[in-house]
Amino acid sequence: MADVSLETRNQTPVTFRGGGFDPVARQWVPWLFFAAVIAAWQGASHAGLLDPLFLPSPLQIVAALQELATSGELARHFAASLMRIGIGWIIGAAAGVGLGGLIGLFWTWRSAGLPFISALFPIPKIALLPLLILWLGIGEASKVATIALGVFFPMAISAYAGVDNVPRNLIRMAQSFNVPFRGIVMNVIIPGMLPSVLAGCRISASIALILVVAAEMIGANVGIGSFVLTAGNLMQTDKLMAGIVAISILGLLIGAGITWLERTLLNWR
Repeated sequence: MADVSLETRNQTPVTFRGGGFDPVARQWVPWLFFAAVIAAWQGASHAGLLDPLFLPSPLQIVAALQELATSGELARHFAASLMRIGIGWIIGAAAGVGLGGLIGLFWTWRSAGLPFISALFPIPKIALLPLLILWLGIGEASKVATIALGVFFPMAISAYAGVDNVPRNLIRMAQSFNVPFRGIVMNVIIPGMLPSVLAGCRISASIALILVVAAEMIGANVGIGSFVLTAGNLMQTDKLMAGIVAISILGLLIGAGITWLERTLLNWR
């Protein structure tokens, strides 16, 4: 009887508890959260709990955005900022990936490059803008150089980490089949480092957006940073918040573009 009872107990199904963290993305959660925050914000403004001079309501911000878009002022400022971001990011990313790849591939570059990056990376790049203005002038070159410097370091570190994390057994396997160095780089190293480089692109794009706003606040007559600073000085908080919302939307669009790149270039994973 005890044997039958033990056998029955052993056949009872056990719930699987090894699922780990749930990775399923629930698309409706962020939309519901943002809708709740905006509704509470609008309700507090409508009830008079928030002074529109210090924090305008969402409807006032939308109206200001519509006015700026209709007048073309928003497009003018964003065109200037996007040009600076685009040029600075391309220069910084190309130089960073190039140096980071060399550091990952060759010990001589690693010995010389890693101390250089470690010494200069902690410096706030916006603090270098006055020096860059002295060297390059008050025009576009100093702002683009500030953005390029801010992008260079995270891209170099990402590229170096990507090369360093490529499985060594894949490299040894390619070498055992007498694949030339160029072939190993093109077919093993570059695909293996792409995830890390794209992660660096996401970080550096955000840094570029922050730096362009800060640089335009210091020394520019046109650009989204200059627009936000002017609106704040004139106490036009609805336009100020409209500029901030526009910057946030631009950041979301850049993030969506990088996500598309990840899905396109990393579909082999």
